[in-house]
Amino acid sequence: MNRLIILGWLGQQAVVLALSSLSAVAQTSVPFPPSPAPSPVPSPTANPLPNLLPDPISPPSGFSDPSATIFENVTLTPAFPEPEILRGISGGTEAASDLSGRSDTATGPCSGFIDQQPDHRVLLTQYFAFLSIQVQSSDDTTLMVRGPGGTWCNDDYSGKNPGIVGQWLSGTYDIWVGSPSENAYHPYIIRLSEQKE
Repeated sequence: MNRLIILGWLGQQAVVLALSSLSAVAQTSVPFPPSPAPSPVPSPTANPLPNLLPDPISPPSGFSDPSATIFENVTLTPAFPEPEILRGISGGTEAASDLSGRSDTATGPCSGFIDQQPDHRVLLTQYFAFLSIQVQSSDDTTLMVRGPGGTWCNDDYSGKNPGIVGQWLSGTYDIWVGSPSENAYHPYIIRLSEQKE
């Protein structure tokens, strides 16, 4: 008595192993079986499945244009058109305290996680008697700025949004926007302004 065992399909042929009662083995192929007739598609019901997708998250003000450039660099001269807006995505894998070499500065703690490379570079062509750099995001973010005179950090200047304000020397400033958790990424805008609140 022979037994047939289907090992699998090879193209349109089934690979079959035929076993005899005394272990004589032969390999053969048989044609692919015909496909079953398609079953009818059920008509839509009056009660569709509920939408299980989360509600869309509103982007921060000024970030609604999907074609907007992110991670911009800018050159500023006193009396620039107000406000200058920069866009980006916060977060990274490096602890801000490690990259800055300190856990705290005169403007606030160096907290959160950032990329190794800065998100933005701002060139100030002259001394600014007052300049405000404030991050706006719907999520918690942190800020680190490195430039002439040192490194400054902040967290929660205004709610969960960081900012640094004051006098600024002329020169190039590297800016990082971080997230409290490693590998957490959130859209943000930075508002640069000479206007005191």
